[in-house]
Amino acid sequence: QAQLVESGGGLAQAGGSLTLSCTVSGSIFRMNSMDWYRRVPGKERELVAVIGEGRNTNYSDSVKGRFTVSGDDAKNTVALQMNNLKPEDTGVYYCNADVTFYYSDYVERRILWGKGTLVTVSS
Repeated sequence: QAQLVESGGGLAQAGGSLTLSCTVSGSIFRMNSMDWYRRVPGKERELVAVIGEGRNTNYSDSVKGRFTVSGDDAKNTVALQMNNLKPEDTGVYYCNADVTFYYSDYVERRILWGKGTLVTVSS
């Protein structure tokens, strides 16, 4: 059964670090891309980081140089290392995965979303 589970998050002080993790399970044929979004209070949902095929990465300007996204293909897991956190990083972080699953006689491409994990950065 296709499933996406996030972990990590919590409370950090400004300047501190946190790591988020996202794992996809099921009969995976190919991991196409995995993204991290966040919803900050009072703002629209923001695409924070992307890791695609060939482990190409991309970041929003607001986190570039502070956040690093990395993937472990063997574990179908993506991590978001967040350093030098700022109070404005506070929000709910969501993992999004574009995955192709295989079944007995067909493959199916699906988009999975996590339930979100709260990150709170105190000043």
